[in-house]
Amino acid sequence: MRRAVFVGGTLAACALPRRAFAQTATPEPIPAATPAATAVPAPSALPALDVAELVDRIPGITGVVVRTLGDGPPVVAIRANEKFAAASVIKLAIMATVYRAYDAGTAKPSDTVKTRAADLIGGSDVLAGSRAGKEWSLDTLVKAMIRVSDNAASNTLITAFGMSTVNATMQIAGMTNSRLGRHFADVVPSWRRSENVITPADTAGLLFAIERGAREALATIASPQSCRAMIDVLLGNDDATKIVRGLPPGTPCAHKTGEIDFVRNDAGIVDPFGDAPYVLVVLTRKLRNYAAGNAGIGAIAHRVDAALRRGSTG
Repeated sequence: MRRAVFVGGTLAACALPRRAFAQTATPEPIPAATPAATAVPAPSALPALDVAELVDRIPGITGVVVRTLGDGPPVVAIRANEKFAAASVIKLAIMATVYRAYDAGTAKPSDTVKTRAADLIGGSDVLAGSRAGKEWSLDTLVKAMIRVSDNAASNTLITAFGMSTVNATMQIAGMTNSRLGRHFADVVPSWRRSENVITPADTAGLLFAIERGAREALATIASPQSCRAMIDVLLGNDDATKIVRGLPPGTPCAHKTGEIDFVRNDAGIVDPFGDAPYVLVVLTRKLRNYAAGNAGIGAIAHRVDAALRRGSTG
C-alpha cells in the first residue's frame, strides 16, 4: 500500500499535492449589513416562499440561499453575495479538495499524513490527545473534520494539501467571493474572522454541484462517485441544533455547521437521495443570542421544507 507521510512541511512519496506556502494577502473586512432583501420570486412550478420575517427575528445579520435542483435562480436569496465569517462551514471546500485529489489519482483514502504540533488544537474530539507526528489516514481525517468538526483534523488536511489548493478548489466551484486565509485556531480574535469568509450563494453553489454530480452522474466539482461519497460523509454530521431541528424527524440532511463567537452557520443538502432535494444555506454574523440564532435557522428550515417537500408555506 502506497502511503504518504507528512514530514517537515512536505509530503513524501508524492502521493498528495505539493504543499503551498500560506498566502499573505491582507484580509478584507466583513461588510456591514445591507437591508434584508426579499426572497427572489420562485419559478411558477414552485410554491411561493418568503422567509424574510424569520430572518428579521434572528438577533444579528443573516444571509439565506435556497436552491432546488432545477436550472432556475435560487428560490430564496437574502444577502446572498455578502461575506460572512465561515467558521467550520468552509470545511466543505477542504473536503472537496481531498476528493478532487482522489479523482486525480494523487491521493487515496488510505494514504496517511503526520500531524504537526501547530495543527493540534482544541475542538478536536477525534484527534484529542494525539501526539505530534502520529499518522492518520485521509479518510479518518475527512470524516472527523465533517462529522464532529474536528479542528486538528481540518488543520492537518490544510497543511497537507496547501491553503492555495483549497482556494483553487473554491475558484473552480465558482466561489469567487470566498477565501480560506488561515488555519483553525483555539481562539479567533475579531480582526481575524475576515480571513476565512464565504457567501451564502458561493456555499450553495458548491453544495448544488455536489448534489447534481451525485444525482445526475455528472462530473461537477468532483466525479459522480466522489460526489456521492461526500454526501455520505455529510450525512454523518451529528449536529442537529440548526437546520436539522426544523426538519421532520428522520429527514436525511447532508450538512456542515459552524460556530465561532457571534456566528452560527449551517449549510446542507436536504433529502439528497429523495425525490425533491434542495440546498439550504443560512449564515449569520454579529449574533447577539446563540439560542435564538439556532432556533431561527431551524424555523427557516421548517418553512422551506414545508414549501418545497410538503407543498405548504406555513
